[in-house]
Amino acid sequence: MCHNVPREECGIFGVFGHKDASLLAYLGLYALQHRGQESAGIVSLRDNKFYVHKKMGLVSEVFAEKHLQALKGDRAIGHVRYSTTGSSLVRNAQPLVINCFYGSMAICHNGNLTNANALRSHLEGMGSIFQTSSDSEVIVHLLAKPSYPQKHDRLIYALGQIKGAYSFVIMDEDEIVGARDPFGFRPLCLGKLEDAYVLSSETCAFDLIGARFVREIEPGEVVIINKDGVKSIKPLRPQPQKFCIFEYIYFARPDSLIFNKSVHSIRKAFGKKLAQESPVDADLVISVPDSGNSAAIGFAEESKIPFDMGFIRNHYVGRTFLKPNQMIRNFSTRIKLNPLRDVVEGKRVVVIDDSIVRGTTSQSRIASLREAGAKEIHMRISCPPHKFPCYYGIDFPSNTELIASNHTCEEIAKFIKADSLGYLSVEGMIDAVGGENKFCLACFKGNYPIEPCKDVTKDILERKNTTVTLREV
Repeated sequence: MCHNVPREECGIFGVFGHKDASLLAYLGLYALQHRGQESAGIVSLRDNKFYVHKKMGLVSEVFAEKHLQALKGDRAIGHVRYSTTGSSLVRNAQPLVINCFYGSMAICHNGNLTNANALRSHLEGMGSIFQTSSDSEVIVHLLAKPSYPQKHDRLIYALGQIKGAYSFVIMDEDEIVGARDPFGFRPLCLGKLEDAYVLSSETCAFDLIGARFVREIEPGEVVIINKDGVKSIKPLRPQPQKFCIFEYIYFARPDSLIFNKSVHSIRKAFGKKLAQESPVDADLVISVPDSGNSAAIGFAEESKIPFDMGFIRNHYVGRTFLKPNQMIRNFSTRIKLNPLRDVVEGKRVVVIDDSIVRGTTSQSRIASLREAGAKEIHMRISCPPHKFPCYYGIDFPSNTELIASNHTCEEIAKFIKADSLGYLSVEGMIDAVGGENKFCLACFKGNYPIEPCKDVTKDILERKNTTVTLREV
């Protein structure tokens, strides 16, 4: 399936040692809703019994007060999901809960395993029976292997087998474990609330529940949280840091700290650098809300061009069965973003967005600004052109779906009907995050830190899609 914006796999949350664990998990997932909108789930534990509730839908749709009351115990883990590996079905919703020889466990996973298919085939050959198509279940089967009687040895064994991007939380009868892959692709952080410890994909969840941010889980680190406190081990061979730069560009909330830096501040720096690299003579800077807001503020500050609200976003958009394409032009764009005619009419407008995937959404947004009376429209993108697929948990499935992979900047500008188009350079992006290149840039440059297995590459390239062509629509 092709998407016009990048999507990421999920958000994870865990809490240990609080009487309102399930309520805190619910609030944590609510704060992480932007990381996945397909399904949500929470598993809690009391008296060695797991309580689980998960369904397709948003957090507010999945959980009612009766569900939270039924999720008993002083520890819980939760998950919001957008599927990249494994189809969008309720059986793939997480947390996954299993019973094995060693007892029960639940797992939440954020990321994508590049060798999941190979491991799955091997495990099935050894007699394992899979219940889902999610790569997260591979981890569970590895943890259940009977070769290692000590559970932490089983965990180290499992981590040694999997490759790719992951942060996950695991809960059993005794403890909650958080782990992050040795490259550090996906974020995971530790917080504290009174005597309880919490784990989250982003710090914005700590802010909502009043927890104190303690630190990030380091790449390759495993934290074990139980009644004795927090224990840290680093069982994996260190690797070069390769944080996912798209956490800064798009995924994370601007009020989060990611990789120990403010997302809002980094996005502002992207905008300032973009103004230096792609200046334009204009009357007004506007953003495509919400992920373009911070970069637009930075662009306006650097260029000394006034910033204003050019689009109003409808935050209550759900699914609609009606798409009156003939009756209302650009309906799918207008239902989410509506231009402010009084702001843009007769103006030379700079539009700041975080990315262009296929170009069709940008084309519709520019068309709506033209109809609202904008005199000139100059598109500026606060990241470099992304030309290569991602194998680590972002839904950039094939370079045939990425317009920048097949066309020049001038061709893209003509296709989206912009008066000009400019992207932030890779060098400018790295400079804006502090100059230290410790990020994965594979979607821009094609240099993959972990070479994907052949079956993963084949799966991605064979997804139903067509090469992006510059057709007028």
